[in-house]
Amino acid sequence: MPRPDKADPSVTSLAEACLGYLAENPEELLGFMQYAGLDPAALRNAVGTPAFERGLIDYVAANEAILLALCANTGLSPEQFMRVWHRINPAG
Repeated sequence: MPRPDKADPSVTSLAEACLGYLAENPEELLGFMQYAGLDPAALRNAVGTPAFERGLIDYVAANEAILLALCANTGLSPEQFMRVWHRINPAG
């Protein structure tokens, strides 16, 4: 399997990209908040925690439209994104 030209992002940087994408798309952010059961205060408190980072990545990985849009906006390939997802979810 050939390696990509650039290294896969870290979990934290990928989660930051996910949150940035959601923040730029309020309707998508609202969907994530409803899915995760977070109100605005809980969202602010969760930012930066490992569980929140994993949750963001899981949410985007499960939503193909968001995944493809985020990848197009960040220059990541969907394969790079999913390699990070598999790294934090080794059992799949």
